[in-house]
Amino acid sequence: MKVAIAKEGNEVSAHFGHCTEYAVFDIANKKVTGKSILQSPGHQPGMLPPFLASHKVTHVIAGGMGPRAVELFCQNNIEVYLGIAGPIDAVIEAFVKGTLEKGESSCSHGPDHECSGH
Repeated sequence: MKVAIAKEGNEVSAHFGHCTEYAVFDIANKKVTGKSILQSPGHQPGMLPPFLASHKVTHVIAGGMGPRAVELFCQNNIEVYLGIAGPIDAVIEAFVKGTLEKGESSCSHGPDHECSGH
């Protein structure tokens, strides 16, 4: 699995599309096995979900993003965690442990759609 965290310095970015880079973590057997920094290609509508999918990202973590972006990530089989804040190292540690909780706005498209099923 590969997790991209929108970052601002060492913190999770409040808005996914406005950050300039992503911390990308490779995770296997409930351990971080690699970390890299991926530069954002810029904020153009609809571009970031396929860009991160092309880098084999399976999960995205951010403070927030627009509903269309969430929908596009879901279409690219990328699970979205929103409402997340704090230091990136603590966030990825909670994710790996399975204790990271999504915020209220995360991946909700209505009563008949749930992205976590992807």
